[in-house]
Amino acid sequence: MRASDEDRQRVIGVLQRHTEAGRLTLEEFSDRVGTVYAAKTFDDLRAAVVDLPALSPKTPTPPAPPATHDRQLLLTFGLAIAAVVIIGIIYALLK
Repeated sequence: MRASDEDRQRVIGVLQRHTEAGRLTLEEFSDRVGTVYAAKTFDDLRAAVVDLPALSPKTPTPPAPPATHDRQLLLTFGLAIAAVVIIGIIYALLK
């Protein structure tokens, strides 16, 4: 089966992760990237990574914690503004 550009980019990403882990030198990485760009089929792509161990999937980044402090600050600010407005209205009515 023919390989797409997306398939090639995915294999290059795998090679980058193996290089970062110290399994490949920069020269080996460069050679294999050349092989990947020349690949026409999935078998050609497989040849670039066949001797490397399978990588564990990247762990997703946990979502940011809710900004409860920001919400409390905003609520306090809103209540302070409401209090000033109410005091201003009462003061205007009593004049």
